[in-house]
Amino acid sequence: MAEPMTGARFLAEALRGQGVTHVFFVDAILRRALVEFEALGIVRVMAHSEKAAAYMADGHARASGRPGICMAQSVGAANLGAGLQDPFLARSPVIALTGRKAPAFQHRNAYQEIEHGPPFAATTKFAARVDDPAQLPGLLAQAFREATTGSPRPVHLDLAGLQGEIVETASFSAPPLAEPRFAAAPAFRPLPDPADIAAAVAAIERAERPLIACGWGAVQAGAHGAVLALAEALDAPVATSLGGRGIVPTTHRLSLGVIGTYSAPCANRVAHAADLVVWIGSGVGDQVTADWTVPPPGTPAIQVDIDPAELGRNLPGALPILADPALAAAALAASVRRRHATSWARHAAAQVEAWRREVAPLLASDDAPIRPERLCAELSRALPGDAILVSDTGYSGIWTGTLVDLPSPGQSYLRAAGSLGWSFPAAIGAKCAAPGRPVVAFCGDGAFHYHLAELETAVRKGIAVTVVVNDNSAFAQGRAAIRRLYGNRPGDPDDINAFSRVDFAAVARAHGAEGIRVERPADIAPALRAAIASPRVTVVDVVTDPAPRTPEAWRP
Repeated sequence: MAEPMTGARFLAEALRGQGVTHVFFVDAILRRALVEFEALGIVRVMAHSEKAAAYMADGHARASGRPGICMAQSVGAANLGAGLQDPFLARSPVIALTGRKAPAFQHRNAYQEIEHGPPFAATTKFAARVDDPAQLPGLLAQAFREATTGSPRPVHLDLAGLQGEIVETASFSAPPLAEPRFAAAPAFRPLPDPADIAAAVAAIERAERPLIACGWGAVQAGAHGAVLALAEALDAPVATSLGGRGIVPTTHRLSLGVIGTYSAPCANRVAHAADLVVWIGSGVGDQVTADWTVPPPGTPAIQVDIDPAELGRNLPGALPILADPALAAAALAASVRRRHATSWARHAAAQVEAWRREVAPLLASDDAPIRPERLCAELSRALPGDAILVSDTGYSGIWTGTLVDLPSPGQSYLRAAGSLGWSFPAAIGAKCAAPGRPVVAFCGDGAFHYHLAELETAVRKGIAVTVVVNDNSAFAQGRAAIRRLYGNRPGDPDDINAFSRVDFAAVARAHGAEGIRVERPADIAPALRAAIASPRVTVVDVVTDPAPRTPEAWRP
């Protein structure tokens, strides 16, 4: 009979059995378990804020496909819950563990104690209280199942004890049961129904202008090769959401780019002309459809998703295919009649090429302050073929989504689902998941300010990410709108969204990282090459002009 073990050891062995390599946390939580983690080779990454710990776990999950683990004690639980918003919106498998004072302390004005259910209700798909240590084996296993099945999303376990110590100090007689099936998402890869494939093929055969539109679900399923095979069989352009970017190389002749509100104008124009859209692994939300106007409402559609709850949510009447996106795309590619050199594909490619010619002078601009377009062009050239590009939200998402090329199938693109400041801690998590790949975070100075303290974390743990700061000393996305609101009125619009100048390269050096400040366009390329090649954490602070606007999405 196995020797009894403590809850701390049980938790450590359970996580290791599920393939967990890193945990991201803010002290003080599960201290006894953290000691056991070290003994079992699980890397402990202590962050400076609970939201940063959640973002690190999210970046780790998106880069690896495995659940990312983040933890906080009772008083930090609400902050951790807020940090789960981005992985929830992005359908990322994250498991959050928090402490909670013993039941006898609840509802009695205990110091720093609030009810944890409400802060996590909106940001998790499953949440449970572990009031009795005997519940831990079953609920921990369920947490992995919930995180990795259907639409992967965050889950939360609230452990008895301010630091989870009631669970940690309990005795467990049986070892944890490893369930490798639930160690990565998607845990299940259902095959498409042949009848659904046949109906979809019939619809495709009737279409003259088919469009393939992919979301993060297609990337998460590893559908890259299947989507490209389908696109080439149909000679059809491939559009993506921002999260789906990179499903096909962006320089491929059939790559249309991002559609919706964060797109180049040519992409929406082409998508709006499609007479059939094959949606693969996309929630078909307002961003990828420009508030459900692109393609026009009522455009015939086929929707492929692994989650039945998504089928028809935003596409009533679409032909549904409940299946793993990669398997469904492969089945469609094998079944459709091949098309060659269609006028539709030529039209889409011509629109993309015309837009590329239009922006070419901006990509080559020698203006100083530096234009962000030039920074994007240099970043496209500097990214290695196996790089992971981690983009922040807002303007960073639009700049990288429209102007940074990802020509190599080995490159990955991770984007913030809306949380400003997400990219830097997420890049730390991604680098932990993929230590052999270059990881580059792209953010504005407004976003970088959010989690500057994590420079210390990255340096302390030797997590060599590169941070490229589009440093325009402002929340530039709102700059033009604020000036329009002022009109001719006297006042100071900059007081609303402008910052003082900060030398982030000097800040990086003060933290023990490398820092490179760039003020001339000609210096961008050597700075990026040096930073990406460096074995140390490196911040490239590029001083840019706040005035340029990102490409404007076309709307009907």
